[in-house]
Amino acid sequence: MAALRRMKSQALIRLALAFVFSYATAGIGAALTELGPWYFALRQPAWKPPDAAFGVIWTTIFTLCAISGWLAWQAADTPALRRRVAGLFAANAFLNMFWSALYFKWQRPDWALIEVVFLWLSIVALIVGLWRLSRWASVLLLTYLVWVSIAAVLNLETVSLNGPF
Repeated sequence: MAALRRMKSQALIRLALAFVFSYATAGIGAALTELGPWYFALRQPAWKPPDAAFGVIWTTIFTLCAISGWLAWQAADTPALRRRVAGLFAANAFLNMFWSALYFKWQRPDWALIEVVFLWLSIVALIVGLWRLSRWASVLLLTYLVWVSIAAVLNLETVSLNGPF
């Protein structure tokens, strides 16, 4: 009975850590997102979602990423598998934050357009890399893949409407 309680306690701690890591990534990305005169002066495609929608979308995605990471970590039964899970999520987190820095902080949507390919590929790597560990962990990341695909097209159109940078 005590062992079962300890296992549940450890699972909850891991879930909390997954949320901390995911929301820390989101927080850093948000801190790098400077919506100032430069951003508001950009011509945007007519289909761009309103700026207020981005917070809701990203909060949903980072919540799903946290749950995905937790499910994958719970399913990883060896140190090597846990390192793989951590490595995949860490690489993706870096690329996610780096895109925000390129686009907003350094005001280089053209460079961000190149980087978004690597971000997109890191999401595919997560989905494929987690599939054997936890199909649910992989499925939860599909929303992220769809949104980054949309964001990549939005990035492309913004560069087309405003370039060169």
